[in-house]
Amino acid sequence: MSAAAAAAAAARAPRGVRGCFRAWRLRHKFENLSPQRSPAHRSSLVQPAKIGWAYKNIMLQAFAGASAWLAERTGVEGALGYAVVVGLAIIGHFVMNHVDNQRYEAAAREAEAKKAEEEAEEPEPPRNFTQTQLLHFDGTRDERLGDDKPIYLSLNGTVFDCSKGRDFYGPGGPYAMFAGHECGVSLAKMDFDKTYIDDLAGVANLNFGEKNTLDEWIEKFTHFKPYPILGRLVIDDMLPSSDRVLSQEDLAKNDGTGAIPDGYATAPIYLGVVGKVFDVSFGGVGFYGAGGGYNRFAGKDASRALAKMSFDPADTADPDVSNLTEKERKVLGDWVKTFEDKKNYPIAGRLE
Repeated sequence: MSAAAAAAAAARAPRGVRGCFRAWRLRHKFENLSPQRSPAHRSSLVQPAKIGWAYKNIMLQAFAGASAWLAERTGVEGALGYAVVVGLAIIGHFVMNHVDNQRYEAAAREAEAKKAEEEAEEPEPPRNFTQTQLLHFDGTRDERLGDDKPIYLSLNGTVFDCSKGRDFYGPGGPYAMFAGHECGVSLAKMDFDKTYIDDLAGVANLNFGEKNTLDEWIEKFTHFKPYPILGRLVIDDMLPSSDRVLSQEDLAKNDGTGAIPDGYATAPIYLGVVGKVFDVSFGGVGFYGAGGGYNRFAGKDASRALAKMSFDPADTADPDVSNLTEKERKVLGDWVKTFEDKKNYPIAGRLE
């Protein structure tokens, strides 16, 4: 805007606002002070400090004039101050709404990403549990790993992961005694007597009302919590004798593709190691089941292949371990120790 145009606009403006144009003209004159101008011309200008003081003074006068002009028009003393406060409040409202909306959208995106990540993770295949295996998952501290164990419990043979309910089923919780156990009869009777813990066979002896109560608990765990279902508890009485003798044909029939026995979550997967037959469907389905990295060993005597850490079909087909090196024998012994002590795979028999 030129100086002439600014002067014309100031003449048309209310008196209280004209000071703003005067301040603008003075600032414009100061900012256009150029070192190329002649010394005589520069010396004729007001010094910067004086200009700054004059500019502030003019702005205060302009504000006072604008306030008086607005008060005259509205009949409200200090109307300009009220208008400023209201304007700031409106601006603040819109700013806060904008910030809140951004936070909400960010939280929504984070929740959607987390949900998508959880859905993308493939769930573990159903597995079988022995009573010894289930007992391990009681929510106590795992000193070897330095972390709390998951909390699993069984209702009428169905094993649930109740880790999300640690306040109830974890150490110190009101239902801590159920962690790592079959507790169907106890919950059906609402009786915490230890004689009802691990009494899977006792479910068949419940009366009508108790069975309904047990069904309600299972419905609650399955659909209302919900707690993930991990598999089935196979009590010791349902397991085959570890002393029975199995042939290579018996071994081959139990490669995880056969019929699922009553009370099991998945078909047995037999694996022969130095004369012992382990059922690795009790926790090893992800490794030895269909699609697993060690599925080629399912239903076979894998002694030589495991000792040599070999996937060569010739080693899988030949179980002879008589010519293994000392190092390979040690590796084979470590496999057996892992199966028996760490994994607690049940022994389903012995090879003839």
